[in-house]
Amino acid sequence: MLATRQIDLTVCLEQVHKPHNVSAIIRTADAVGVHEVHAVWPHERMRTQVASAAGSNSWVQVKTHRDIHSAVSHLKQQGMQILATNLSEKAVDFREIDYTLPTCILLGQEKTGITAEALALADSDIIIPMIGMVQSLNVSVASALILYEAQRQRQAAGMYQREGSPLSYQEQQRFLFEGGYPVLANVAKRKNLPRPHIDDNGEIVADEAWWTAMQALKPKTQEA
Repeated sequence: MLATRQIDLTVCLEQVHKPHNVSAIIRTADAVGVHEVHAVWPHERMRTQVASAAGSNSWVQVKTHRDIHSAVSHLKQQGMQILATNLSEKAVDFREIDYTLPTCILLGQEKTGITAEALALADSDIIIPMIGMVQSLNVSVASALILYEAQRQRQAAGMYQREGSPLSYQEQQRFLFEGGYPVLANVAKRKNLPRPHIDDNGEIVADEAWWTAMQALKPKTQEA
């Protein structure tokens, strides 16, 4: 699984606010090997929805941004093409895109879609051809179709057949601990304990002092 992570394929959610959509998109991202998802949340309340909505984010990093400019700037610094899901005269069929290139798929808010500000920053508009009465699919369904087309192209190009992981050793260790032991990872973070080593069998390797600190109860505050 670590070897198949696609660190140069991602999605960016521009104020996608419904928890079930956020959760479904992150679940699909994990299924195709996406390592990190980006989200634009202008308010703190919206930022907290990511954590509550996406149970699968134990396996997918969710990086939040205050505005679309900072999000796109961050992604373009990584050499990514920004593809906006948007019905326009210049939009192309999503299957005509080369997803073997570093790619970010930009998805807009459920009701209003991608903002004009975000569209101006995108490199291309893409559409999913439709011949029915409705003009768009649910945002999580649209993301799944596009991500699996990206997976199909990358699979054919051999981008899932690596001998080693594209992630650094430290990132692999973080990934295995936080994803494999989410409860212990939260406790360790709360107690400011160092991250233990995860061996080749997926077992935690830590000394007795670490386990003692993990199991220690929080001292009660003394009443005056």
